[in-house]
Amino acid sequence: MPLDLTSPAGRRAATLNSLFVDHAILRTGWRNWGAIVPGRLYRSNHPQPWQLAQVARRHGLRTVINLRGHRAECGSDALSREEAGRLGLTHIDAPLESRGAPHRDRLLRLADLYAGMAEPALIHCKSGADRTGLAAGVFLLLNGGTSQQALDQLHWRFGHVSASRTGILDAFFRLYAREAEGRTPFLDWVRDAYDEAALRASFKSRGWADRLVDGVLRRE
Repeated sequence: MPLDLTSPAGRRAATLNSLFVDHAILRTGWRNWGAIVPGRLYRSNHPQPWQLAQVARRHGLRTVINLRGHRAECGSDALSREEAGRLGLTHIDAPLESRGAPHRDRLLRLADLYAGMAEPALIHCKSGADRTGLAAGVFLLLNGGTSQQALDQLHWRFGHVSASRTGILDAFFRLYAREAEGRTPFLDWVRDAYDEAALRASFKSRGWADRLVDGVLRRE
């Protein structure tokens, strides 16, 4: 059931859920922070309220994009959503997938959000490694960047493991590079030529990497 932040008991429950069920305790000292385009777009793992307030002050944030989507029973979601409202930030849910071929409709919606959002903005998922890297790369390609710059946002330094099932996100950018970069604008390619099913069928992960990401790191 949805978490209730209006009572002390409800707030305690949300905080404990965030720290120990959603693993926010591991994100207290590890922010997985990055400036994608300074002054315009930043990235991180799911921020705790005090972390969001700190970043908002330091960088003048105006928008937060939550790539996990709305999770009514997640303490991290409830607390950061409330804090965004307290800070006067626009909070947008734009769920993406980390282990499947990116869905065309979600990519097109993200492009629309980027075009209309108030900047600077922060994008985050849970760990800030996979979905955040995809969304960061999409932003760069929409703003004159290259597929290699997009791929750099899916890097081991952010905790991304390209040999695992999350490597299909790397394959997505490589597919654009191979099929259309330099000839067709990225958004046009996504809209008119990108084949989700073909990408899904062609990608193969490695067992050891899947065990690491899914079993040890327990990523979403």
